Amino acid sequence: MRRHIFSVVILPALVATVLAGQAFAQTLTAEQVVDKHIAAVGGREALSKITSRKATGTMTIGTPQGNLSGPVEMTAKTPNKMRASIRVDLSALGAAGQMAIDQLFDGTTGWMMNSMSGDQPMSGDQLAGAKNAFFPSPLLDCKAHGFTIALQPSEKVNNKNAYVILMTPTSGPAARMYFDAETFLLVRSVSRVVNPQLGEVDQISEPSDYRTVDGVKIAFLVQQSAGGQDVTMKFDKIVNNVAVDDAVFIKK
Repeated sequence: MRRHIFSVVILPALVATVLAGQAFAQTLTAEQVVDKHIAAVGGREALSKITSRKATGTMTIGTPQGNLSGPVEMTAKTPNKMRASIRVDLSALGAAGQMAIDQLFDGTTGWMMNSMSGDQPMSGDQLAGAKNAFFPSPLLDCKAHGFTIALQPSEKVNNKNAYVILMTPTSGPAARMYFDAETFLLVRSVSRVVNPQLGEVDQISEPSDYRTVDGVKIAFLVQQSAGGQDVTMKFDKIVNNVAVDDAVFIKK
């Protein structure tokens, strides 16, 4: 059980499963969809001014024994440095205390640290995913980062039409990204990766509850799943352009 929880929580940017739906008439290219998405979240100028971000809230992990929850803090800094710190209350499992989980990436090297199962360096798809998670958005300068984008057949997400873009990096797993056909906000993404504990799985993420912070729309609710387990992150505070020491992203 402990190992299973650990493997789900530390997954890098999780992304979403396809829902079947009737296609609608697609009149845009992949590049136009991306441009409309960038405009919808605030525009290139506003996004380019975001150099760091700190988000705090609550994470809930679904398990057969009950939900585990606790505070989560996410920190990111350009171009692709990140840290996620989670403290999970184990009382739902009949255990005392909490499990501390920290995932960090300094732009080159990443670590996954767990108070119950120990520390492990990032490798394989997890490391590649961290390298490709350019902040504040991989789509902002996707071609400069070596990504290729291609328009896929449209699909339904939560009974609404969505444009689907396949974004493929030079190294690491590709991601299918789903954009609401009316708002052009990202509503789902999916990527198949190999996880050391779970094997080959679809990492799924559904961002919602977008709110404007410093002229940029940010999802305050993210529902994730992988390997049959669900994780929900609900943020109550997100602050941009905070002072962040690079040492935060380095394993001590």
